[in-house]
Amino acid sequence: MDEIIQKDANGNILADGDTVIAIKDLKVKWAPDIKRGDKFKNIRLTEDEGIIESGKMVLRTEFFKKI
Repeated sequence: MDEIIQKDANGNILADGDTVIAIKDLKVKWAPDIKRGDKFKNIRLTEDEGIIESGKMVLRTEFFKKI
C-alpha cells in the first residue's frame, strides 16, 4: 500500500505534530474565519491527499505552510 505524502503550499513535507500557518484569509461555515497568520499546532495527517486535521477542523494543505 502506498503511503500518501502530505505537502504544504510551498512543497514542504508535513508530519503528524507539525505546526502550520495560514497563508491567506479563509471563510469558515459555523466557526470563526481563519485569518492569514493563524497557527494550527499539532496537526494530524489523513489518508486523503491534501487534507490535514487540527482539533475538530479539517484543513486543505494548499492554504497552509509549515513553520
